[in-house]
Amino acid sequence: MLGALTWSSIDRVAQQGVQFLIGIVLARLLSPTDYGLMGMVMIFATLSYVLVESGFNYALVRTKNLTAAHTNTIFYTNLGISVVLYLLLYVTAPSISRFFNQPELTAIARVTFLAILFNACYLVPYALINKALDYKSLAKINLSATLIAGTIGILLAYNGYGVWALVFQQTAYHFFRIFGFYYQTRWKPALIFKWQVIKEYYKFSSHIMASSLLTILFNNIYTLILGKLYPIKQVGFYTQAYKASETANFTFQAIFNATYNLFAQIHDERERLVRILNTLIERAALIVIPITALLIVAAHPLFYTLFGEKWLPSVPYFQLICTANLLIPLYQINIHSLNAIGKSNVSFGIELSKRVLILLSIVIGLKWNILGLLVGYAIACSMAWIISCSEVKRQLQLPILRQFRHILPALTLSATLGIISYWASTLCPGAYAQLAIRAGVFLGGYALLTRLFFPTFWQQAIEYVSVFFKKAA
Repeated sequence: MLGALTWSSIDRVAQQGVQFLIGIVLARLLSPTDYGLMGMVMIFATLSYVLVESGFNYALVRTKNLTAAHTNTIFYTNLGISVVLYLLLYVTAPSISRFFNQPELTAIARVTFLAILFNACYLVPYALINKALDYKSLAKINLSATLIAGTIGILLAYNGYGVWALVFQQTAYHFFRIFGFYYQTRWKPALIFKWQVIKEYYKFSSHIMASSLLTILFNNIYTLILGKLYPIKQVGFYTQAYKASETANFTFQAIFNATYNLFAQIHDERERLVRILNTLIERAALIVIPITALLIVAAHPLFYTLFGEKWLPSVPYFQLICTANLLIPLYQINIHSLNAIGKSNVSFGIELSKRVLILLSIVIGLKWNILGLLVGYAIACSMAWIISCSEVKRQLQLPILRQFRHILPALTLSATLGIISYWASTLCPGAYAQLAIRAGVFLGGYALLTRLFFPTFWQQAIEYVSVFFKKAA
């Protein structure tokens, strides 16, 4: 398990680190309007990625005796869906432009949506790499594609292409991933297609797809609302805040996504699965919650230092999105444990409940402003985590109070360090100095307190980091 999670960590940390650095450069070269336009288009692109995959990749990873019939049937299914979706979106692109009252979206959408076709081409080899827990290869492919696509985006932005820098960065990323996955797996499609495979996978995969669709739809619902009701610059500020928060959140989720692949291998060993789940929740809380808290505390000087003064209106959005993300990786670990034991219908029910809560928060929050919407979102996400804990108790007999006890030390530690580091920074003016003080005090205190009160975790973290850097080298 350590080896798989280590390489998964290398993949996510390296990829998100490079994307973050590229994002800093692009944010300084591009305007909030450019990000607002791209954010509107990505609503439809991300929904399409989920429809193309249709939950079949999870089924492939979970299949014990995988055959050529399984892989080829899913390959042609993914590809067929992607062609239909691209044609549909190509034709409806003018309608998307009219909805947002942004005429330039038609051309932007039609080029961006090419990534849907590219994505479909590599989904099967991607699943094969995940099934083999070969995160070393996955890390190399993702990092290479990110670097190439980012370089293209920066060059275009520097030369004044505006939003098109973001468009070609997105499409290039998926295009270059194709070569990496096929080269690494050496898998080649054959002329095999069996409807029996679709029937075999449909019940399980449909729930996964429905859950993913709900997640993507509701992750983008604020962009949809803001794009319709607010000036495009506000959409850009929100998009930048969301992208910055997702640098950490997506890294955490992607690292812990490896837990599904691990749980899937031992889904018939319930005691072992619960033991690993218990350990992961405890360790994850001590990592995820403090880092997210640090981002909230350091948000203002961080944005000023990295992106410049023009992006400071994004700060309160960023802080509220981070608050909402505080428990999401722990929520995802619970969901993965349920999916691994075949309870995708239960996880879908949890996702549905979460979306109902978010809808209620939107209805109430609209009475205020964007900040009101995001406060409601944070509350809904916290309540969804509680619901996931109750289902894990019912399906796997892991008590809810035990999960609460796992996160309480991390919450206490983070709140204490957040208050101390914020207070210490007020003694020194200037964004650069405040960022250094808040980060230094918080991280120094975290290292000291975890070593004193969580010695086992501290020792395991040191060993993990040592293995991380050895493998990364």
